[in-house]
Amino acid sequence: MELLTVSLQSYHFRDEFESGQIVLDDYLKKQANQDIKKRVSACFVLTHQEQSLEKVKGYYTLSSTSIPRELIPSELEKKFPKSYQTIPATLLGRLARDKTVIGTGQGEKLLIDALYRSHLAAKEVGSFAVVVDPIDEKAESFYLDYGFKKLPDSGKLFLAMKTIDQLFG
Repeated sequence: MELLTVSLQSYHFRDEFESGQIVLDDYLKKQANQDIKKRVSACFVLTHQEQSLEKVKGYYTLSSTSIPRELIPSELEKKFPKSYQTIPATLLGRLARDKTVIGTGQGEKLLIDALYRSHLAAKEVGSFAVVVDPIDEKAESFYLDYGFKKLPDSGKLFLAMKTIDQLFG
């Protein structure tokens, strides 16, 4: 049965979610619903059925953010008017998959889904790029493998929406 990516709902079973990163596990179990209610992030889960009590196999969050102008690489920064002190972007705040799906490509599936949703949203609300703040070197390597670039002096990575648009047309 194929896994689906859907908006997190109260009926999604996440008590046993285990990614290997306690902070990511605890977020899904304890904080995600509150952030959704406060509208500070949207959370999408990977599951077999949309309305299932089956264990969540992965998740990611999206929210709005901005990039300080001075962190944008100079070849891109010069394209913005001098009055722009920050550049709007989409934050891929968290991305995790359960240990039971390691090695099955579900991390990539979650990333592609997040980029696609970001691409669609950017057609309605301006966003220059998708930004990530990798939790560790392994996560950083994962994003770099998919074309993300480092934002100088921040530890964060970004993928320009122009590049994402090319993926999805």
